[in-house]
Amino acid sequence: MVAFAACGAEPGHTITNTVGMKLATIPAGTFTMGSPKTEPDRIANETQRQVTFKQGFRIGVTEVTQKQWQQVMGSNPSFSKGDDLPVEHITWDEAAEFCQRLSQKEQKRYRLPTEAEWEYACRAGTKTAYYTGRDRAALDIAGWYRGNSVNQSHPVGRKKPNPWGLYDMHGNVSEWCVKRPAA
Repeated sequence: MVAFAACGAEPGHTITNTVGMKLATIPAGTFTMGSPKTEPDRIANETQRQVTFKQGFRIGVTEVTQKQWQQVMGSNPSFSKGDDLPVEHITWDEAAEFCQRLSQKEQKRYRLPTEAEWEYACRAGTKTAYYTGRDRAALDIAGWYRGNSVNQSHPVGRKKPNPWGLYDMHGNVSEWCVKRPAA
């Protein structure tokens, strides 16, 4: 996923860049970041806090595909190959470099989303563990995860999108956020 400022675009509006990436406008708003103590699979020391976005932003509608990565980076590091599969086996540094190169190519500032932006976009106005509700069994319609993926990635955008039109927010491959991971 990549993000950049929406500059006043209407929520729900999408644009497509020259490498075929669709980006959706996420509206300004406030949400509770983090999981309540009662949420399944929550991290033990996770706390909740209110986060407000005073302006909207854009985020990729799908995970970055291998075809898109190849067009920007000139190589494909993925183990499982396929143009419409998400790029995988990339480091945080490689993801950040992708954003820099994409910014140069598009003449717009692309970057990794913050953790708050990613969670806000994932929840899409919902207040439950998953945008499909509280029931983990409902995840089958929304994403690929350990229970239904047969331990492999799948083509992007094949499951039900969240209310803001984003796909694979609950599965397929993991996404990097702007905060560099601890060494």
